[in-house]
Amino acid sequence: MKLKMRSLHYILLLSFVAIVCTQCKDVPKKEQQEPKKTVTPKKDNVKKDTTYTLIIEKPEDVKVPEGMVWIPGGMFVQGAVPQDKMAMQHEKPAHKVAVDGFFMDITEVTNAQFAKFVKETGYITVAERAIDWEEMKKQVPEGTPKPHDSILQPGSLTFKKSKKSVPNLFDFSQWWDWTIGANWKHPNGPKSSIKGLDNYPVVQICYEDAMAYCNWAGRRLPTEAEWEYAANGGKTGTIFFWGDDKSVLSKNANSWEGEFPVENSKKDGYENRAPVKSYQPNGYGLYDMAGNVWEWTTDWYNVNYYKELAAVTTKKNPLGATDAYNPQNLYIKEKVIKGGSFLCSDSYCASYRISARMGSSVDSSAEHTGFRTVATVKMLK
Repeated sequence: MKLKMRSLHYILLLSFVAIVCTQCKDVPKKEQQEPKKTVTPKKDNVKKDTTYTLIIEKPEDVKVPEGMVWIPGGMFVQGAVPQDKMAMQHEKPAHKVAVDGFFMDITEVTNAQFAKFVKETGYITVAERAIDWEEMKKQVPEGTPKPHDSILQPGSLTFKKSKKSVPNLFDFSQWWDWTIGANWKHPNGPKSSIKGLDNYPVVQICYEDAMAYCNWAGRRLPTEAEWEYAANGGKTGTIFFWGDDKSVLSKNANSWEGEFPVENSKKDGYENRAPVKSYQPNGYGLYDMAGNVWEWTTDWYNVNYYKELAAVTTKKNPLGATDAYNPQNLYIKEKVIKGGSFLCSDSYCASYRISARMGSSVDSSAEHTGFRTVATVKMLK
């Protein structure tokens, strides 16, 4: 049994490794495109450049959807700021990006919201479905042995504390378990429950699940540029949405403070996930744009993308790389996730920073990954 379990962990860690690294199916084009209706913004709502016209203010005839806020369009520098000593190479080089105004969920999608979606559609998340070995083995090295059927059951990744210091923070199996029966209704395993946790962010959500919710809600996932622009909250050139002062982290984000993954001081008030709106919002009124749970974006994770984008003077509404590429995970197609989670610490990933980014395989789900949605003016016309 131990050998079989190791085989399964090997398979799953290859598939899910991007979720937990230290900063380290494409969506059909029709899902990326806006509806065909056209919008002509008022002249005073438009910023003109030699290469683009940008929607800044919300048109008066468009109402703000419930639970969302308008993010005014503008231009910003995406990527690591010069003073950020924790920035990783895949956050560089910084580059200019222009973004049209859009609407964004004030909070991460909650358990209550996702439950309504499931009730109305009968949707079954990926973590609840039977595992297809023929599909899974395409993502692992040829010749990888198939685990026993008793092990190859629906489930997902759950976090476990270590009983002693961990000298090697690249060995993710020390704090992650493949747990049969873990899913959005049982985020920490089959004995856990979301009863009474309606206002907590839904987790154990893979990319396909998030997209299904968006299609039902008439929304979409944000691009990485939109997410990062919104996370700034109207500020420019700072490491965190509140500025550069790391000493006030616990007042602004749900993260891991203490020795990871041994002891969490809970200085921020929580050991695990926190209810949405537990910390102050950023300048746009958005909550949990730092910490709590990672959030999906539509961009492929490609380690070369920022270098390619930096060659363009200013890119308007970039959709990300045309394909995924991560030399550390060649068997897996990954999307960019943003924001960090309650597991981020200075020693581990510090991904509560605005520019922090990570790749996650599209079929990955874990107890620290959720999402929020966006909508554009064209989608609501």
